[in-house]
Amino acid sequence: METEDKEDAKKSFKILGILDVQKVPCARESILYGSLGSLVVGTGYFLATSRVKRSFDFGVGGFILTTLGYWFYCRYNYAKLRIQQRIIQEGIKNKIIYEGTQFDPVIKEKNNQSGN
Repeated sequence: METEDKEDAKKSFKILGILDVQKVPCARESILYGSLGSLVVGTGYFLATSRVKRSFDFGVGGFILTTLGYWFYCRYNYAKLRIQQRIIQEGIKNKIIYEGTQFDPVIKEKNNQSGN
């Protein structure tokens, strides 16, 4: 049990001491895409202008913009997925509760169709 805790502590990677990349959804992907964006923007600017310091500045800006852009995109999709999961769980719970009773929507539909 203790070895698992030690392994988890070793695998854990925190940014600025607060953001645990392993546990926070979308954090790992955001950092990876941000570093790729930084590399692309910085290298592209350097190849276009041959200015080292300015290309580094653009690379940092590219990192920040790419990381934040992907972070918001990923968190938005994550929130949508969580809402869909809650709706499905509620539907399954209601189906289990109302199945075979007079409140069952399937039975109501059959009664409405046979009555018409």
